[in-house]
Amino acid sequence: MSNVLHCHQLSKSYLQGSIETPVLNNLELTVDKGELLAIVGSSGCGKSTFLHLAGALDLPSSGEVFINGTNILTLSDQQRAKFRNQHIGFIYQFHHLMMEFTALENVAMPLMIRGDSPKKAMKAANEVLTQVGLAHRSHHRPSELSGGERQRTAIARALVTKPALILADEPTGNLDSDTAEQIYQLIRELNDTVQTSFVVVTHDIALAMRMDRQLKLDQGKLSPFVPSQAYIQSDKLSGIKSKKNQNQNQNQNQNQSQEHTRNV
Repeated sequence: MSNVLHCHQLSKSYLQGSIETPVLNNLELTVDKGELLAIVGSSGCGKSTFLHLAGALDLPSSGEVFINGTNILTLSDQQRAKFRNQHIGFIYQFHHLMMEFTALENVAMPLMIRGDSPKKAMKAANEVLTQVGLAHRSHHRPSELSGGERQRTAIARALVTKPALILADEPTGNLDSDTAEQIYQLIRELNDTVQTSFVVVTHDIALAMRMDRQLKLDQGKLSPFVPSQAYIQSDKLSGIKSKKNQNQNQNQNQNQSQEHTRNV
């Protein structure tokens, strides 16, 4: 399996006056093609900084970032912007859609920015919106869409350039539990069908544990994430309750069926 993302000895520090604040410290990471990776960590630990470096939005203090074998730090600003448009997709906690444009126009925008004709861009955008279940809402503006529909549109926009890698920053953070579950299922389905790699930064441990792999960012480094014993017990209890509820529903349905048969 080929590597989509490889970070080698990645470090980032910020200088405030004479004070240097290290955020990332010789971080190492490899993400395989088609992998779903979750990164968890406390607020302020450097998750957003990492995403900016991995997404070629910022430059590290030292280290290297390879995407599809290309060291993006050797590219000029213009080359890096073009490479980012072609190979990387972004999903944020807030959808960042342009409110004056329709869902279709928002999704088509990355293609038109890179020079595709409006006709070609709109056709590709419509195909992706269909893929995420929003073809019937394509001509609606963001203000006319629900929270879940806006996030689906943002996911479609991230996918429209057919990137090898999608970086997601709290993609379900602003959604209710039911809508968040729908977005997770969509990410999983798209990962299975198009084999795009996802790196998802999240505070949601339940979401993280459903990914292929989980890492924790702490003191500038990544390490395997091990959920707390309290979470494990809570998760087991939730599973038992869920199974109990399913059994109760099945028994109720069977009883109703038997009652119906007797009445007939």
